[in-house]
Amino acid sequence: MGLGVVPRGKLTPGAPLAPLVWFKSGGTADWLFEPRDVADLQDFLAGLAPGIPVMALGLGSNLIVRDGGVPGVVIRLGKAFAKVEKVDEVTLNCGGGASGILVSSTARDNGIAGLEFLRSIPGTVGGFVRMNGGAYGREVKDVLIDCDVVIRSGEIATLPLSELGYSYRHSELVDGCIVVAARFRGHPGEPDAIQTEMDRISAAREASQPLRSKTGGSTFKNPDGGKAWELVDKAGCRGLTIGGAQVSEKHTNFLINTGEGTSAEIEELGEEVRRRVKQHSGVELEWEIKRIGRP
Repeated sequence: MGLGVVPRGKLTPGAPLAPLVWFKSGGTADWLFEPRDVADLQDFLAGLAPGIPVMALGLGSNLIVRDGGVPGVVIRLGKAFAKVEKVDEVTLNCGGGASGILVSSTARDNGIAGLEFLRSIPGTVGGFVRMNGGAYGREVKDVLIDCDVVIRSGEIATLPLSELGYSYRHSELVDGCIVVAARFRGHPGEPDAIQTEMDRISAAREASQPLRSKTGGSTFKNPDGGKAWELVDKAGCRGLTIGGAQVSEKHTNFLINTGEGTSAEIEELGEEVRRRVKQHSGVELEWEIKRIGRP
């Protein structure tokens, strides 16, 4: 397979990915690598034959893994990458494997306001830095100072916000580079007030989103001046089903796996929704969920 070095972390051939993603569907990774630390990741990538594709997997919330599996190496950042530490009065240094919940809770404990919205992003720092994740009127670009990335050659670089090319739910980070850490800046606040805001966001999500289902989060990007869920609803897609895949009755910009749905059914349903929305309103919805691997 072109492995140059024996890594210190865990390397698993033919690893099932379905248990690791929210939709609970999809095939296997040729290889799954869980590095011991940043140096282990660097050495591993440096020794990997250049033609082998590499991708990072966070909490698997915003992802359809196709049924044919994923070629090359999927890298999952575990506990070693999940630390969050205070740098100064308003800044946190966060590992790429840390969850949005851990980041916002640590901010609260240190009296740092402005990061509450990260509580509602169902992923890891690496994932939401890569896609400029956002919710409730704020996005990562509003709070990010810089991030550390390990590029495909194994080298590490620190990229300031200005070099990430952020736009709505998008960055210009190249495929194959892994976000291993990021610095977020908030502003001074009272822990009680921060907790109240986190509770408000949490309750709003619980009320409006199918969080207890096998889902992938927001399916389509909101088009300019519009709301994806509204366009999907108006096109008559609420509850629409293909096999084990369904458009959520609770929030029409969420697809759910009702049981044994395949990734092919989930993706096909998404494409059918896009077709119906285009036909009904003329709007071409763009996928927000990443779709990876072999059909």
